[in-house]
Amino acid sequence: MNETENLELCFEKLIDLGSVENINSKSGGEMGGGVIISEWKDMPVELLMRILSLVDDQTVIVASGVCHGWRDAISWGITHLSLSWCKKNMNDLVLSLVPKLTKLQVLILRQDTPQLQDDAVQTIASYCHDLQELDLSKSFRLTDRSLYALARGCPNLIKLNISGCSAFSDTALAYLSGFCRKLKILNLCGCVKTASDRALKAIGYNCNQLQYLNLGWCDHVGDEGVKSLAYGCPDLRILDLCGCVLITDESVIALANHCLHLRSLGLYYCQNITDRAMYSLAQSRVKNKHEVWASVKKGYKEEGLTNLNISQCTALTPPAVQLLCDSFPALHTCPDRHSLIISGCLNLTSVHCACSAVQAHRAASSFPLAH
Repeated sequence: MNETENLELCFEKLIDLGSVENINSKSGGEMGGGVIISEWKDMPVELLMRILSLVDDQTVIVASGVCHGWRDAISWGITHLSLSWCKKNMNDLVLSLVPKLTKLQVLILRQDTPQLQDDAVQTIASYCHDLQELDLSKSFRLTDRSLYALARGCPNLIKLNISGCSAFSDTALAYLSGFCRKLKILNLCGCVKTASDRALKAIGYNCNQLQYLNLGWCDHVGDEGVKSLAYGCPDLRILDLCGCVLITDESVIALANHCLHLRSLGLYYCQNITDRAMYSLAQSRVKNKHEVWASVKKGYKEEGLTNLNISQCTALTPPAVQLLCDSFPALHTCPDRHSLIISGCLNLTSVHCACSAVQAHRAASSFPLAH
């Protein structure tokens, strides 16, 4: 079934359900007097918007070319759109479609192969000023022009994914942070040129509401950048530093002391991390207990680490990691709830969570005693 047939099916379904009669009765007689809705041009915008809520994104695009009524309904009613299904010509599609979608709040443009170019992002920035979420991951062809355009045109961004966009500079990211100060979720995974200490200092200064940041495999990130984040983004809850080989204990200590809501921390292959960082995290649980309790009373469901990846952090020793595990009951080494990840650390095999000990005790007690 093609997209036009989908539209026809939704039209018939709404008529069968009596939606047309409902629209007529609510229109104050405007559609009364024996007028029968039998074609697209007869339908009020409210009904067209109802149909749009029932179809997928591909059908929405087909609808945009049906008539003026459809175009008006799309312009007023479409707030979420994903074009990730588009395997070619995504750039042309954005250029032709986005000017009609001025109310967009969420736009997903994730690609398997790079298609987007700067002119598409500049068009988004020119028309979609209410945009809150944008996914440009794997857009290898984009340059700094795109980030500069987004900074000027989309100041309400809350969630931005530019993972794998390898051409962006740290200067452009720093510039963006000065305008998009409402950012709460930022994915920079693999943005080696973009994520530098300089850029992170700007983010820490400008984006104080940040809660999630992925810096995976950004190997230019060092302690100065992470410390700036810790000082400037106290509500940080999820931070991925996997593969950030330059960071040391200083970064973790700053996070432990200033980011009291931190729930997930990725330190995979950060081989400069030592026991000092683990003790700092464990001590922060005790040192900040009053602040933690105040946060719980304000509505936070649970405080403290619930996920920690220290795989390949080979300098760590069992006593330090065990103390950390004991300090945060949500960290688990048992297979069913594997949230303390220590693969590649052969010297940490003795570390276990409380429920692992209980399971071991149950297993031992299930064997009858020898007489």
